[in-house]
Amino acid sequence: MNQKSGIEDTYQFYRIKREEHFRILQKLKRRIYHTGTVRLVVILGMIVSLWFCRHAEWLALIGIAAVFLLVFLVFVVYHAKLFEKRVYEEGMIEMCENELKALDYDFSAFDGAEEQTDTQHAFSLDLDLFGKNSLFQSVNRTVTSMGREAFIHWFKNPLECKEEILERQNSIREISEMHGFRHDFYVTGKGALKEKKDIGLLFKADGDVRVPSKESEDVRVPRSEKSVQELSGNVFYRILIWALPVVCTLLIIGVIFNVLSPSAIIIYFIVSFLIVYMPAKQIQKLYDKVDKMDAILKTYATLIGQIENEKFDSTLLQTYRQKFFAHQTSASIAIRTLSRYVGSLDQRHSLMGILLNQIYMRDTRQAMKIEAWQKRYAVHLKDWFDALGVFDAFCASGTYVFNHPGFIFPTIADAYFEMEGKALGHPLIHRDKCVCNDVTIPQSSFFLIITGANMAGKSTYLRTVGVNFLFACMGMPVYAESLTVYPAHLVTSLRTADSLTSNESYFFAELKRLKMIIDRLETGERLLIILDEILKGTNSLDKQKGSMSLVRQLIGKNTCGIIATHDLMLGSLADTFPENIRNQRFEADIADDRLTFTYQLRDGVAQNMNATYLMKKMGIFGDYSKT
Repeated sequence: MNQKSGIEDTYQFYRIKREEHFRILQKLKRRIYHTGTVRLVVILGMIVSLWFCRHAEWLALIGIAAVFLLVFLVFVVYHAKLFEKRVYEEGMIEMCENELKALDYDFSAFDGAEEQTDTQHAFSLDLDLFGKNSLFQSVNRTVTSMGREAFIHWFKNPLECKEEILERQNSIREISEMHGFRHDFYVTGKGALKEKKDIGLLFKADGDVRVPSKESEDVRVPRSEKSVQELSGNVFYRILIWALPVVCTLLIIGVIFNVLSPSAIIIYFIVSFLIVYMPAKQIQKLYDKVDKMDAILKTYATLIGQIENEKFDSTLLQTYRQKFFAHQTSASIAIRTLSRYVGSLDQRHSLMGILLNQIYMRDTRQAMKIEAWQKRYAVHLKDWFDALGVFDAFCASGTYVFNHPGFIFPTIADAYFEMEGKALGHPLIHRDKCVCNDVTIPQSSFFLIITGANMAGKSTYLRTVGVNFLFACMGMPVYAESLTVYPAHLVTSLRTADSLTSNESYFFAELKRLKMIIDRLETGERLLIILDEILKGTNSLDKQKGSMSLVRQLIGKNTCGIIATHDLMLGSLADTFPENIRNQRFEADIADDRLTFTYQLRDGVAQNMNATYLMKKMGIFGDYSKT
């Protein structure tokens, strides 16, 4: 299969989109500059007008200033909206540039989830799932913490049910065609990744529980409402927030009509200062949780709003979208409201915030609103964030589909085991250099024994099969001309590592890995096993006996997989088990003192080995004929 088909159209799509948004950005920059100039003119106009009217009544002066300030405020709001559009356009341009780099296999702009590297996972380390230049980094376009966790979950826990895989395929296929939705979602949410504040802190209370989520990160939900009603549940404060502004208003009216002395206002502010800071401890505790969180909440609200405003055909996407409407108020409206409350509380230390707090207990009011919001909506947060994370993961998957027009969605088999693939390639190998090969595992029990020389392509082939199998079980498209698989549990042993911390040798680590495979088979699990060079940590004769014994045991346990080895004797097992073993090979061809590789899989046992040849070429293999 030619993976270059359609890729030029993808390149052109991002180039054209980048140029379109660059032109829009240039217009916005000019408009922002002109708006700033107009604002300056308005301020200068106010100063000049007040100078010429300096002998007028003070009410007239206030009126003139108010008119100019109103016009100035309009342009401030307009300037803010223009700036938001500028950030959006810059985000679109950056996205296009990053995707163009990704098409050339530069994934450095994207997160590889390096902390997820796990030597104990069934296949994560062997298939290079996480880290720099990893599979996850090449696919990951998530923009929220819950989306990142959901996508990590997909990679580490592929689906096992045919119906679930087909549903996810349909959802990914649908969302891959929604270019505008995916790009808006990505650019809007990109800023949220910079926020390090834990959103769960807002809902942390005494006795909190973490509710586990299959698709996304755990979300804290309060077990008791007592801890989120410290102010809103206090009758004294509920009365005080209304009584204080009423007293203030009456005092101002009294002073205006000369009924009271202006000193009454001063006395009021002294007394109110003592009153409004009575609940300071409770407010500060809440403030510590929500400080600077309004921006990320606003971003989440916008992302959810984009989902709410879309129509989806996929049953799975419809189901997750419906979670945002589980309450009378949609999730986007509710979270945007919370963002506004949090933003207001964030301003408590500003000059205006202090003044307003003195007049009508603004801090207490905002804190009570946040508490009331928690009481009403906290129970829905898990569902909302689950759904948001899943949509984020779907958008990332959809972008992967769009960026790889030559990839196909595999067929999912009904019976264990079947794997039939034509022209499988590794998605991290450059399309111009990738050599594709077939794979056939028609039944269980059945093993492919792959022999071959060093550097001939055995390990790459194992990873190619493993990666495409994993993507098939994730509901993702695969690098193949065709592929049919049964979603068994994948287990690999390709690069077993020793452990200094646990005083564990390389050989013992490999034995533990093989014991894990046998134990899982004995529980009845249906596995696809991929092994590279069994028992690498022991001597040749011991290794040969152990390898032969292991293969016989695996065949007896009705399982299947691929085993790569340098041990040509392992190929003799096909004579004993002709219905269960097929020998295939990667050859190193030596002609005219030149070593060449085709990286093409052939039938039979390898004929040529190249270790001695390479040692001679590198000057390592000495000439001892004279000694």
